[in-house]
Amino acid sequence: MLTPMENRRVTQVENRRVTQVESHITTQTEESLQYNHHNYEYELQEYMLQEDDWDRDLLLDPAWEQQQRKTFTAWCNSHLRKAGTQIENIEDDFRNGLKLMLLLEVISGERLSKPDQGKMRFHKIANVNKALDYIAGKGVKLVSIGAEEIVDGNAKMTLGMIWTIILRFAIQDISIEETSAKEGLLLWCQRKTAPYRNVNVQNFHTSWKDGLALCALIHRHRPDLIDYSKLQKDDALYNLNLAFEIAEKELDIPKMLDPEDIVNTPKPDQRALMTYVSCFYHAFAGAEQAEMAANRICKILGVNQENENSMADYEKLSSELLEWIQRTIPWLENRTSEKTMQAMQQKLEDFRDYRRLHKPPKIQEKCQLEINFNTLQTKLRISNRPAYMPSEGKMVSDIASAWQRLEQVEKGYEEWLLSEIRRLERLEHLAEKFRQKATTQEIWSHGKDQTLVQKDYESVTLTEVRALLRKHEAFESDLAAHQDRVEQIAAIAQELNELDYHNAAGINERCQKICDKWDSFGTLTQKRREALERTEKLLETIDQLFLEFAKRASPFINWVEGAMEDLQDMFIVHSIEEIQNLVAAHEQFKATLPEADSERQAILGILNEVQKIMHTYGILTSMANPYTTISCEEINAKWARVKQLVPQRDSALQEEVVRQHSNERLRRQFATQANVVGPWIQHKMEAIGQSSIEMSGALEDQMNQLKQCEEVIINYKPNVDKLEGEHQLIQEALIFDNKHTGYTMEHIRVGWEMLLTTIARTINEIETQILTRDAKGITQQQMNEFRSSFNHFDRKKNGAMDPDDLRACLISMGFDLGEAEFARIMNLIDPNNTGKVTFQSFISFMTRETADTDTADQVVASFRILAGDKPYILPEELRHELPPKQAEYCISCMPPYRGPPSVPGALDYVSFSTALYGESDL
Repeated sequence: MLTPMENRRVTQVENRRVTQVESHITTQTEESLQYNHHNYEYELQEYMLQEDDWDRDLLLDPAWEQQQRKTFTAWCNSHLRKAGTQIENIEDDFRNGLKLMLLLEVISGERLSKPDQGKMRFHKIANVNKALDYIAGKGVKLVSIGAEEIVDGNAKMTLGMIWTIILRFAIQDISIEETSAKEGLLLWCQRKTAPYRNVNVQNFHTSWKDGLALCALIHRHRPDLIDYSKLQKDDALYNLNLAFEIAEKELDIPKMLDPEDIVNTPKPDQRALMTYVSCFYHAFAGAEQAEMAANRICKILGVNQENENSMADYEKLSSELLEWIQRTIPWLENRTSEKTMQAMQQKLEDFRDYRRLHKPPKIQEKCQLEINFNTLQTKLRISNRPAYMPSEGKMVSDIASAWQRLEQVEKGYEEWLLSEIRRLERLEHLAEKFRQKATTQEIWSHGKDQTLVQKDYESVTLTEVRALLRKHEAFESDLAAHQDRVEQIAAIAQELNELDYHNAAGINERCQKICDKWDSFGTLTQKRREALERTEKLLETIDQLFLEFAKRASPFINWVEGAMEDLQDMFIVHSIEEIQNLVAAHEQFKATLPEADSERQAILGILNEVQKIMHTYGILTSMANPYTTISCEEINAKWARVKQLVPQRDSALQEEVVRQHSNERLRRQFATQANVVGPWIQHKMEAIGQSSIEMSGALEDQMNQLKQCEEVIINYKPNVDKLEGEHQLIQEALIFDNKHTGYTMEHIRVGWEMLLTTIARTINEIETQILTRDAKGITQQQMNEFRSSFNHFDRKKNGAMDPDDLRACLISMGFDLGEAEFARIMNLIDPNNTGKVTFQSFISFMTRETADTDTADQVVASFRILAGDKPYILPEELRHELPPKQAEYCISCMPPYRGPPSVPGALDYVSFSTALYGESDL
C-alpha cells in the first residue's frame, strides 16, 4: 500500500511526464484535436461509430442492455436528486420529456425553454424535441434518434440518447495529453493505477472484472478508505462490492452496477463502466487540482532552496580557494637560496608537487566555481529571481585577479628556482670536478716520493738499470703531463673561492697540500736521474749481448713454431694436382732445415759469450735476459719437435697421393659410361618426339614400331643400373666433382624417367587413335589427313596448337567459323582453357564431326524391323534374331511393355533403346 508521501511523489512524476509529453506533441495531433464547434461534432460522431457503440439496426446484448439500464438510471438519478426527483424506469419516465429537460438543466447549469404542460402525445414530442434541440445546439450530432421513438418508450433509442448525453456532459471534457475523451479517461486510469500490483487497465470491460482497478483508483486518492494490500485478485465479488460501497458512502458516487453482472459477463458493457469510472474522475478532479497546486509550491520552494544551497556552496568554495591562494603566494614569493644542491632540488620537487598535486585540484575548483556561479545566475534569471551578488571580495573577477597574481608569482618563483639550480649546479660541478681531479692527483702521487728516494739501481743488471731509466723517463713525462692537472686544480679552487662556495676552506687546504707535494717531486726526480745514468754505463756491454740474443732468438722461435703448425695442419684435397702441390711445398721446406740449424747454433753461441765475459770479469749480476723469456732449453726442445714431425708429414702426404689416384680412376670410369648413356637417352627422346610428329602409314604399324622402341629402351636398363653402381662408389669416396663429363647421375635419372614416360604416352596416344578410328568408322586416310593438318599448323613443333593455329587449321579443312561457333569448338577441344590443343583432343573433335554415329532412333528402327512393326518384341523373337549372349542381355535389361495391346511377356524395346543413349530414366 502506498503512503500519502509516495502518492504525492508518484503524482509529481506523472505531472512532469505529462508536461514532457505535451511539449512533444506533433503539429499533426494539434491540428486534428482542436476543440472548436466543428470538432465537437466530429468527435461525438466518432463516439457513435465505435465498434461496440449502439446501432439502430442492431439489438443490444441482453446482458449489456441490463447493465446499461442500471448504470444510466443511477447516473441520471445522481443528477436528478439535486432537483428533488428521480426516475424508476428509464424508458418510461423520459417519455413526456419533462424529466429529460430537467436532467439537461441540472447537468448543464442552463435554463431550457419552458416545457409544454399538456399530456397529449404532441406535447410530449414537443418537450422531447426541445431537449434534443438543446443537445444538438451543443454540437452533438444525433444519429437516428427521434422524439417519437423516445415518446414511444423505445429502450434502444432511449439508452442511446442517454449515452450521447453522458458522452457530451460527463466524458467529453476529459482530456489527457490532447487525446480523445475515451482515450484520455483510459490514460488517466492507467496512470493512477500504474504503481499497483495485479492491475493492468487496457480497456473499459475485462480490465475491471476483478475489482482491483476500482479499489486502486480509490486508494490512490483516498488511501485511508481501503487497505489495498489485503485485497486478492481471485475474490472479484468482494473487491467490487467494497469499491461500490465506499464510493457510494464516502465519495457520493451512486452504485450504478451490480458486481454479479460484471463478474458473470465475459465482456462487461464498456459504456456502463465508462459512465461509472467517469464519476470517479469528476469526484477526484478537485483533489488533483489541490495536489497540483501543492506540487507547484513544492517545486518553487525546491528551486529556491536549491539556489540558496548553491549560493552557500559558492561562498564556501570561494572562501577556501581565496584562502589557499593567499596562503600559497607568500610561499612562492620566498627567494631564500639554499647552500646545497640537494636542498634546492627538494625545493624544486616541492614546487613540482605543487604543480602536479596541489594546483590541479584548485584549477578544477576555480573552473567549477565559475560554472556554478554562471549556472546559479542562469537559474535565477529563468525563475525571475534577482541576480546573486557574492560577498565582498568573492566575486568571480576577484578570484580571477587573485589567481592571475598567483600565476605571476608562480612564474617568477619557477624562474628563480631554475636560476638558483643552475648556479648551484655550476658550483657542484666545479666542486665535483675539483674533488675528482684532486683525488686522481692524490692517488697518482701516493708512494711516488718513496720510489724516488730508494736505491734499487745498485744491485741490478744493465737491462734493469735501463728499464729503471726508461721508467724514470716515463715518470718524468707523466710528471710533466700532470702539470696541467695541478694548474687546473688551483684554478678551480680559485673560482670556487670567487663564487663563495660554502666549503671553500676545505678546498683551499686540500689544494695547498697537492701543490707542496708537487714541488717536492721536482727535486727528487732530478737526483734519481743522475744516479741511474751513472749505473747504466757499467752494465752496457753485457746488455748489448742480451739484446742481440733476443733479436735473433725471437724470429727463430716464431719460424720454428710456424713450421710445427704447418707440419701438423690437416689438409683437404680433391685432385691429384692439389696433393702434388702439397708434396712439392713440403720438399721445399725440408731443403731449408740445414740453414735453420746453423742459425740455431749461432744464437746459442751468443749466450756462451755472455757466460765467458761474466766469468772473466767476475760479474755477479743475474743471468736472466731482460729482453726475452726464450731460453736455450726452449730452442732445443722445439727444434727436436720439428725434426720429429717432418717424417710424419711425409707419410701422410704419400697416403693422400694414393687415395687421389684411386678417386681419379673412379671419376674416369663414371664419365666413360655417363658419356655413353646420356647421349643415348637424349637421342631416343628426340627420335620419339620426331616420330610422333612425322608418323605416317597404318596406326598398327606405328604401334609396332613404338613397341619395338619401348623394348629397346627396357633392354637398355642394365646400363643405367651399372652407372648407378659407379655413382654409389663415387659417393662413398666423397667425390663431389668430375671434370671428365657434363652428366650427373641426377641428369641421367631424370632423362631415363622422361624417356619411359614419353614412350608410354606416345603408345597410349596411338592406342587411343586406333580405338577412336574403330569406334567412329574413321579411315586410315582420314587419320593421315588429320595428322598431316595438325603437323602443318603445329608451328612451334611442340605437339600442340595455339587457338589461332587451330582456327587456321579448321578453315583450311572447310569449316565455316564465326566467333560463336569457334567458341563452341574451343569449349569442346579445350574445356580447361589451357590455351593448347593436343593431337588427341583434335582427333576426338574431328571424329565427332565426321563419323557416322548411331542414334537412339536408328536402334529403335532396327528393333522395329525385328519385331515386325509391332510396338513391342517377344523374347522368342530376340532369341531367334540375335546371338544368344546379346539376346539374353536384351531380355534381362528390357522393361515390360505397358501399352496396348496387353501381351504376356512383351518387352518395351523403345524405352530400352532410348536408355542406351541416356534419353530415359531406365
